[in-house]
Amino acid sequence: MAPMGIRLSPLGVAVFCLLGVGVIYHLYSGVISSRLAAFRSQTPLSTQQRRTVDLRDLLAVSVEAAELGGKEVKQVREENVLQEKSKGKTKEGANDPLTMGDLQSHRKMFYLLKNTFPEVTVNSEEHDNMEDNSIQWSQNIPGAISEKFKGNSDIPVGSITVWIDPLDATQEYTENLVKYVTTMVCVAVDGKPVIGVVHQPFAGFTAWAVVGHGSNVNRRSSYNASPKKVIVSRSHSGKVKNRIRNAFGNSTTIIEAGGAGYKVLSLLDTHSSETSLTEEADVYVHTTVIKKWDICAGAALLTELGGQMTTLKGENIDYRGAPENEGGLVASVGIDHEALLKRLRGNTDNDKQ
Repeated sequence: MAPMGIRLSPLGVAVFCLLGVGVIYHLYSGVISSRLAAFRSQTPLSTQQRRTVDLRDLLAVSVEAAELGGKEVKQVREENVLQEKSKGKTKEGANDPLTMGDLQSHRKMFYLLKNTFPEVTVNSEEHDNMEDNSIQWSQNIPGAISEKFKGNSDIPVGSITVWIDPLDATQEYTENLVKYVTTMVCVAVDGKPVIGVVHQPFAGFTAWAVVGHGSNVNRRSSYNASPKKVIVSRSHSGKVKNRIRNAFGNSTTIIEAGGAGYKVLSLLDTHSSETSLTEEADVYVHTTVIKKWDICAGAALLTELGGQMTTLKGENIDYRGAPENEGGLVASVGIDHEALLKRLRGNTDNDKQ
């Protein structure tokens, strides 16, 4: 209460209060804003809403994911605890097996990517209801990756689609033909393959590439124009052999192999520590439906090295939307791709292999 005889002006009180608030705001606003900034800097990127993602980080996490999945694949096979089941039949009538190697690799790869980049769409060959939020990126960026990036490499989150294959060549895995087995991660931007990682868990080798930035593998110094070595799927190689021989001649060598990742590596100079594991081919041909998680990583590798992977009609494959690529594929590097397509189109054998 004011002293007797003194009357306070309501307007004066209001002005005094506003001045007091202004002084307090001025004194503490800097402290508050600095603490907020510190909080944001300490908050993991995975918990913040991003608008862009650094390609360098995406590559580092993709390599780590493929290798982490590969450890699971190798351990399950070596301990012989596959617990094999069947997912049914493929369109060609072959068994489509599922093992603990597939599932455990999926969990590691999928959740490492999703926990690090929660806003990014990740498509996996396998599906599982067991979530694992404990899997976190090590934050390690190898020097070989860092040196490929000069300047800003951010891309919009909404343009990214990730495809992972936790265990490519599962059929061969069950037969202990482990040289064909790979784990793969691919990052597509606006439907185009940009990052490709193909890891060979039993050879301990990882091939990777970022389109426009570089790769840790190379194309070979030479390729056979004629007669060619063409690599195809061993699980349903029947009629494709006729198509290839009609297109390229009876002297063509046809290599039957498992796994799309392995087949792409057969076109490259990988400098693998166990090079004898990977056969050398000049062209990779597939004439039936194939999934995008099988081929996206290889497409990125080939693109960075000046090669191509297209449908049999020569169309580019859009790595968005549905997982099926129904146009078959032709993959090459160091060879006239259009000439290959022309020879294959000229073949009148339209039967599906």
